[in-house]
Amino acid sequence: MGEECCSTQLIDGDGEFNALGMERFMKAVRLAECGLSYAVVSIMGPQSSGKSTLLNHLFCTDFREMDAFRGRSQTTKGIWIGRCVGIDPCTIVMDLEGTDGRERGEDDTAFEKQTALFALAVSDIVLINMWCHDIGREQAANKPLLKTVFQVMMRLFSPRKTTLLFVIRDKTKTPLEHLEPVLREDIQKIWDAVPKPKAHEDTLLSEFFNVEVTALPSYEEKEEQFKEQAAQLRQRFVHSIAPGGLAGDRRGVVPASGFSFSAEQIWKVIRENKDLDLPAHKVMVATVRCEEIANEKFDHLTSDEGWLALEKTVQSGHVSGFGRKLGSILDAYMSEYDGEAVYFDEGVRTAKRQQLESRLLQLVHPAFQAMLGHIRTKALDKFKNDLEQSLKTGKGFAASVHDCIQSSLLEFDQECADVAIRQANWDTFKVRENLHHDIEVHAASIRSVKLSELTTHYETQLTAALAEPVASLFDAAGQDTWASIRKLYKREMENVLSELSTSLSGFELQVGKFDTMVANLKEYGRNVVEKKARDEAGKALMHMKDRFSTVFSHDKDSMPRVWTGKEDIRKITKEARAAALKFLSVIAAIRLDDKPDRIGDILNTTLADGPKTQERSIAASTDPLASSTWEEVPPKNTLITPVQCKSLWRQFKTETEFAITQAISAQEAHKRSNGMLPPPWAIVTIAILGFNEFMMLLRNPLYLLVLFVIFLLSRALWVQLDISGEFRNGTLSGLLSLSSKFLPTTMRLLKRLADEGQGHNQPQQTSPLLNSQSFRSQSQRQPSFSDSQPGISSSSSAGLSSEIGTEYSTQIHNGETDTEASRTS
Repeated sequence: MGEECCSTQLIDGDGEFNALGMERFMKAVRLAECGLSYAVVSIMGPQSSGKSTLLNHLFCTDFREMDAFRGRSQTTKGIWIGRCVGIDPCTIVMDLEGTDGRERGEDDTAFEKQTALFALAVSDIVLINMWCHDIGREQAANKPLLKTVFQVMMRLFSPRKTTLLFVIRDKTKTPLEHLEPVLREDIQKIWDAVPKPKAHEDTLLSEFFNVEVTALPSYEEKEEQFKEQAAQLRQRFVHSIAPGGLAGDRRGVVPASGFSFSAEQIWKVIRENKDLDLPAHKVMVATVRCEEIANEKFDHLTSDEGWLALEKTVQSGHVSGFGRKLGSILDAYMSEYDGEAVYFDEGVRTAKRQQLESRLLQLVHPAFQAMLGHIRTKALDKFKNDLEQSLKTGKGFAASVHDCIQSSLLEFDQECADVAIRQANWDTFKVRENLHHDIEVHAASIRSVKLSELTTHYETQLTAALAEPVASLFDAAGQDTWASIRKLYKREMENVLSELSTSLSGFELQVGKFDTMVANLKEYGRNVVEKKARDEAGKALMHMKDRFSTVFSHDKDSMPRVWTGKEDIRKITKEARAAALKFLSVIAAIRLDDKPDRIGDILNTTLADGPKTQERSIAASTDPLASSTWEEVPPKNTLITPVQCKSLWRQFKTETEFAITQAISAQEAHKRSNGMLPPPWAIVTIAILGFNEFMMLLRNPLYLLVLFVIFLLSRALWVQLDISGEFRNGTLSGLLSLSSKFLPTTMRLLKRLADEGQGHNQPQQTSPLLNSQSFRSQSQRQPSFSDSQPGISSSSSAGLSSEIGTEYSTQIHNGETDTEASRTS
């Protein structure tokens, strides 16, 4: 700090406070850095009493001094302020305008009182400059000055104890020891005479002031001696604020950083002619200054590069050591506040500190929340990864979830401890609860996925274990088909449920949840069986036809049948239809509940042989298949209703009739092929044994003709009597039938031949084709295969018989033609 040009006019002659100049002065002398380590000295005295000269020699200031060559006049106007050079602590000096000046007049004492009150309010030491020759005088200038000082002192509420240092100028040969008692007596008289408020009527002068007296020689006459004694007096101002120092009572002193504001406010109150409450003023100054300091620290933090960089980094991701870094930044600013506000009123300082801390924490709280968000995300990701890895090792789901939750929450707590700052007790419980909720939601989601996968796995296993075997059991439908299906269902379900129970043991499911999964799996298995049964029921007709074809077209050794004529088609047809009917009775209803029913009996009774002719009218009115439900079978378990069974059976018989007809035709064709030519061995035997007879026939052609006629007659009788058909029902019945039909048939055939022989000699003869047609028509009126074979449809048998009659009539016609030709020749 420079030692020149430090003085500044604080209050001008018109009473205006120079706030801007005061601020510049404080910065120049760096007063704000002094805290409480500073002292304020002011000087009062009559105009032209050498106040500025005294200050300049005591404190090395540069206040303007009176020019003796220009006469005695007002040199200092208002109040000037300057800094003492070379004195510790920092000492501020105020040079007040002189009293009793002719420039302001005799009656204008208001400004004098205001400046005096201001000096008493802000100063630790007040110098009262007075002439030695005025001591003891009644009307000397010191008395008005002292009255002014004592009167204005009454306007200070709870004033602090100020040191009044009387500086006796131009002392004479009278020793100071003799002058001081007189001066003190005068001062006491003035104090006693000053009107006081009731609260201070009995208050002693010593309770308000420390009175000190010193004397200096004349500056003009004894300059060197003056300077020497002024230097000695100067030493009393060194360490003036120390205990026992000249400054005296330091209660209520305003910290140096608030001196400018305090001085301005005090002068404002004084100018408004109000009583000055110093304690309240002290609180007011502390409030304003502490708030200014707090705002300054807050503004500095908002632009702090370290904080801005930390905030930016937090927005983009996790910051290691966040709590330590942020706490360090906050500590720095709070420490700065404490350092600057330490000398202000403690209550105000603490309150403003709390406000600053609250504002700072509010500023940085979003960054803290962002860090908590990063930690929460990190902990949740850790849980997800740990759970995935744990499940891969085969560890139980519930145990994995429990361990991973504990690990993730522990890491979260550790990270929160790293993020926490000492200045704030921010609660992370809510974020922790949200993390725990997110973890549980994720665990529940994974649990649902895993349970769904298990359910799907065991459902697939059940489908594979039940679908194809059930279809196979339906293919081989028999009496115990549904019993086998129930046994298969029970066995596979027990296996699957055992595996399911083992798989679910690690999930620690509630009993209700486990029971529900078991019930759903059982229901699924049942649905697999029922769906397969419904699918097979939808193909019932095809299965019935396949079953019929298998039994009808293959023998017991599963070899294809060759219809040689020895097979009992009626019996085979009955067995094949019974097999098809068995499948229909099995597939008609679902029997997983093992409840008895009469479906098989009803179908066998109603469809196997059909109602007898004489019972058809009664059966029509009591047809058990004329219904849409089965007795003792719930509708949900019905696959094929009775009405549908009846319709299916009718369609089945229609579509299998052709196979029966084909079998009959094959039998007849086989018989014809075997009857046309004897076996080779018979032919050889006949040729060897009948050689002589054959030669005889060659010599007598008439015998050959007779044999041919006998062959035709025998063949015609064979066809007309249907010998093979008659013996189909047994030998005895065949002989009895032939014995009753042989004679009439023979007579009818001979008569027909005779009639044709007579007609041959008539002019108009009937065409052999018509005769053959007549014979064919007559042969068609013979009993059909349907009469001799119960169970074969009349339409198919009639068609087959018509074809066979036509074939035999054609052969007879060809024989008659040959006979007639031989007769002609």
